[in-house]
Amino acid sequence: MIKILIAASEIDPFAKTGGLADAMRSLPPALRRQGVEVALVMPKYRQIQAECEDLGEIQVPIEDTSMTGRLARTELPGDKVPVYLIDQEKLFHRNELYTEKGKDYPDNLERFTFFCRGVMEIIARNYFRPDVLHAHDWQAALLPIYIKTVYADHPVIGRIKSVFTIHNMAYQGVFPPFLYPVTGIGWEHFHVEALEFYNQLNLMKGAIVFADAVTTVSPTYAREIQTREYGCGLEGVLLKHQKKVTGVLNGVDYRVWSPEVDTEIAARYSMDTLEEGKKANQTALRKEFGLREPPVRAPLFGVISRLAHQKGLDLLAAVLPSLIRRGAQVVILGKGEPPLEETYRTLQKQFPESCGVTIAFDNRLAHQIEAGADIFLMPSLYEPCGMNQMYSLRYGTVPVVRATGGLVDTVTDVDEAGDGTGFVFEEPTPAALLEACERAIARFEDREAWLALARRGMRMDFSWDRSAQEYQRIYQSLMRMRG
Repeated sequence: MIKILIAASEIDPFAKTGGLADAMRSLPPALRRQGVEVALVMPKYRQIQAECEDLGEIQVPIEDTSMTGRLARTELPGDKVPVYLIDQEKLFHRNELYTEKGKDYPDNLERFTFFCRGVMEIIARNYFRPDVLHAHDWQAALLPIYIKTVYADHPVIGRIKSVFTIHNMAYQGVFPPFLYPVTGIGWEHFHVEALEFYNQLNLMKGAIVFADAVTTVSPTYAREIQTREYGCGLEGVLLKHQKKVTGVLNGVDYRVWSPEVDTEIAARYSMDTLEEGKKANQTALRKEFGLREPPVRAPLFGVISRLAHQKGLDLLAAVLPSLIRRGAQVVILGKGEPPLEETYRTLQKQFPESCGVTIAFDNRLAHQIEAGADIFLMPSLYEPCGMNQMYSLRYGTVPVVRATGGLVDTVTDVDEAGDGTGFVFEEPTPAALLEACERAIARFEDREAWLALARRGMRMDFSWDRSAQEYQRIYQSLMRMRG
């Protein structure tokens, strides 16, 4: 049986800021269902309250000294997948995971170097010895680098194959060169063909160079990041290593995200009870946000997003008054860039009966929006995969999305014949977004056509089992390389 150790900086339900945590919660059980032995590893942040087995103390080299930490082990709730936790109070017991008050923690390189060195301790101490180490995003990017450098001669670690998954090219783990010794990697690797990037240390670049396989979270995004527009400066590196780059679409855990089983919503429903279910959840959602009950049937738009320029939330702010003038209502959940947070607070004050805004990450409310909204908005400038458009389809909440990344791979535009699963627009402009929303509103006004469209989306299958099969294929190909 092939053994996979998955390393990530966040895993739901232990710690979460975005889609990475959802993916890490759902991929491992899907792999287990296909006969893969899998374990997870993450930092032990202060907010993790799970019952853990203490595995003892570790000493981790950091620059010219060592730092003491501890290892612990718990399980994914309900799935029995082992989760190893790397604890260091000074580094990980903080208010947030990566940033505070909008600024990165200045010792993030030290923090995630400790994490990655701790992963190596788990392997060296034989708690879990994988055939393949699967690292996610810049916080775990040192792992494939270490295998080929610092630990290349280790009798166990040096033989492990590695996969590096990019969830978002915009976050690369870039640090000034004077911090490079923190990693413990020799200066012979600080050059343009390896870890150096415009005289900076770039962890993501290093992982792309040293990993045996590189994946990202949708086929379209895998192609996009090899272009100047989306490559964030690393398009040349990706093109050079394109033979080992694959796009694997993230999946949906339908045990959690399905209106038939969802425990967080006002009323469960299925395709057969879609209309009644939507009505009950919509009433509850309007009450939650303090919106008026409209006198006639009117569309309710939902947004669950990081409030950021990348997510196209400035485009939405520009068109929101026009949508409300059309009789629509909008509910928005998220937090992010302070100017956008303030913009949406102002819009809520301007349209208190039609625009509801909650500045927070709130899982319960996210489920309620998926169940209660008629239309879900994702006007992203770029979107590596996106999860909410796939959740929305299962909830009969028709997505309006921009033609980028995983949104293209999961939503098809409604054509003149009425075929398709959502409304797709090309140009990242307020006018293009508004035109797509108006097409959605026009379809919404035809009740039977709308129900048929929503039910078509509910029949789509984006389960994690499909993604797990593709990852297993990649793992097996690496094992053949190993011999």
